[in-house]
Amino acid sequence: MQTAMTIAPRLSKIRWAKLRPHLVGWAFISPWLVSFGFLMVYPFIASFVLSFTRYQLIGSPEFIGFENIQRMLFEDPRVRDSLKVTFTYVLLTVPAGTAISILVAILLNQKVRGIPFFRTSFYMPSVIGGVGLALLWTTILAKNGPVNTSLAWVGIEGPNWLFDTTWALPSLALKALATAGGAMLIILAALQGVPQHLYEAVELDGGAEWAKFWHVTLPQISPAIFYNVIVTTIGVMQSFVDAFIMTDGGPGTATLFYGLYLYRVAFGFFRMGYASALAWMIFLIILGLTILNFRIARYWVYYEGEE
Repeated sequence: MQTAMTIAPRLSKIRWAKLRPHLVGWAFISPWLVSFGFLMVYPFIASFVLSFTRYQLIGSPEFIGFENIQRMLFEDPRVRDSLKVTFTYVLLTVPAGTAISILVAILLNQKVRGIPFFRTSFYMPSVIGGVGLALLWTTILAKNGPVNTSLAWVGIEGPNWLFDTTWALPSLALKALATAGGAMLIILAALQGVPQHLYEAVELDGGAEWAKFWHVTLPQISPAIFYNVIVTTIGVMQSFVDAFIMTDGGPGTATLFYGLYLYRVAFGFFRMGYASALAWMIFLIILGLTILNFRIARYWVYYEGEE
């Protein structure tokens, strides 16, 4: 007969055999967990706590309750100005960028000679992002740059794009629209997944090309369009690099994005408590816009299998 002394080691070996794969898995993801905790979770919680304090890096944070929120909502005109600029920028870029990405994707979905070259050409500007592209567009939109030189050939005197209060924000929007290749690529992938028998069914019913686009193409690619709208809106609401490099928020407050103002408060004036409150405000605004988009999506986004 087996005694308790012989059974116990066997049970421990069985438990270890079952537990070992889990421990190995946790060991492999532990670097990510540690970095996620220190670089994401801790700053997230710390910024929430600091938003209720007066903290300027020197000394200890001083708890001031809701003073930062009161100042942000009712006393700081720069917050209203930057939000106005940011929402205007969203309205200039998101709808137009979505329409352009759909149009270009449809054109690049045609079976013509040299289509890989054209696809690469449209996608490349979205890869060359950040500071380099911003500096390139600063040169393009300069007073004596290629754009104004081309306009002069047809007798039009171009404005000083980045230093004119009327044209500065549209100039940044134009630069953003020129980098819609990432969204285009997602739409193109969705287009290539549309079942061909749906187009054949429209043809059998006597439908024209517009009927194919409206009743087949748009519903089938609507999840990809919805994804682009969500991601683009979140990205545009956090715009910073273009205004920082190309205009520094000027002229005046014409291109003072919310992200740029937050950066100035945090790293220009070292008011970390107030900057944390500003960061939470834009987080809540983006969260609200995302929830609103998901609520509206039920009326126009089509998923296969849904009634």
